[in-house]
Amino acid sequence: MTRLIVLIYVCLSFAPIARADDRLVRLAAPAELVESGFLKHLLPRFSLKTQVRVQIVSAGQMHDIALGPDGTPVFTGSDVTWHLLVLAPQHPGVQRFTKWLDSEVGQRTITSYAPDEVQMFTLPQDTGAVVADLQFTGDAVEGRAVSRQMCGRCHVVTQTERMNAIGSTPSFFVLRTLGNWADRFQAFYVLNPHPSFTQVEGVTAPFAQNRPPPIVPIEITLDQLEAILAYVAGLEPADLGAPLQHQ
Repeated sequence: MTRLIVLIYVCLSFAPIARADDRLVRLAAPAELVESGFLKHLLPRFSLKTQVRVQIVSAGQMHDIALGPDGTPVFTGSDVTWHLLVLAPQHPGVQRFTKWLDSEVGQRTITSYAPDEVQMFTLPQDTGAVVADLQFTGDAVEGRAVSRQMCGRCHVVTQTERMNAIGSTPSFFVLRTLGNWADRFQAFYVLNPHPSFTQVEGVTAPFAQNRPPPIVPIEITLDQLEAILAYVAGLEPADLGAPLQHQ
């Protein structure tokens, strides 16, 4: 019996230990790319699918990947082709990020960034290939319940609760008419006013101590957000009688 205990102890001693930062990838990117807003569009969608958080670091800080002139071309914008340079190829989070960027979903995310309805980035040597639509695998029933609990205080989220929301906020049915509704829902927590009172587990940074949320905060997981997306995907868009004009 003693020998068996010793053997188990030895095996456990040599077992691989999961790195604490396997779900954190540090990205170095030029200021012009950060200021374009593109990374705020791209990175939350990657985190949603993988639960791996990408942290943008300042120049000179230690990083796992970098966007710039060196590496593998990943997207093109303003006559500049941006490359991804991998400095930690064995990092599990880096491997998931590079695989996701090269996937149909990742490529669609890149090409769908269109502030003011103007597409900002294309794929390198893009020939207009069609990228597959996003598929949401969450539980739509759970998504309805989470939407009522967390979003219903401001938005109309079901047909039977039209009097329980703030009149100035669009309903889920109106939002569903937008061509980029999925993008908006996937990254709602970076769109004002949500950042001031929303926390997404494993994605958003904690609230600053000197800037507490102005209302009771929303605390949500990525699985719950995926469930909301599945619920909204099944909603019938509102009949507005004409294309919705939005900013």
